[in-house]
Amino acid sequence: MLTGIMWFYSCKNSGDRNGPKIKVVQNKILQQSDGSISLKVEKADCYHDMVNPSSNTAEWNVVVSKSGRFNVWLSSATKDTTDLKYDNSVKLNILENRFEVRPGCDKIIRNSSDVIYPYFRADSFVGSLYIQDTGLFNVQIISEKIVPGDIRKGESSVTENSKLLSVFFTPVIR
Repeated sequence: MLTGIMWFYSCKNSGDRNGPKIKVVQNKILQQSDGSISLKVEKADCYHDMVNPSSNTAEWNVVVSKSGRFNVWLSSATKDTTDLKYDNSVKLNILENRFEVRPGCDKIIRNSSDVIYPYFRADSFVGSLYIQDTGLFNVQIISEKIVPGDIRKGESSVTENSKLLSVFFTPVIR
């Protein structure tokens, strides 16, 4: 039971105090002034099943104040910049949209504050999404790479090559 509580807490720990700040108001994440939305797994409500990790889930309540089209990206910590080694596809649900993708290494970010050596940050393009209405929405992601612990502090139980770090939405400017 204590291990379960630690796993749950690991998704809500305070994270890097020197990194970018995410506004959280009563368990809600607010859209940033530039229109982007950043959802870190460490700030999510999480469910971990270490026996069947393919059902591991992270959820956020997000307040969208600016509607429009967004590109959706996943960030992973990885040791192998050619293959993230996700055994199963990642499922992302927002509004009535469902994405199911096998993350790849679309962008490799060196010297990211999100990871420490021997890890690199790899960003994977998921797709594009139009959010018509503003308001409070639930975002859910399901992946075996949602694992407890902070990789930057050596707390992660990851013995594999990768871990899901975040989901982010960037506004499409025309």
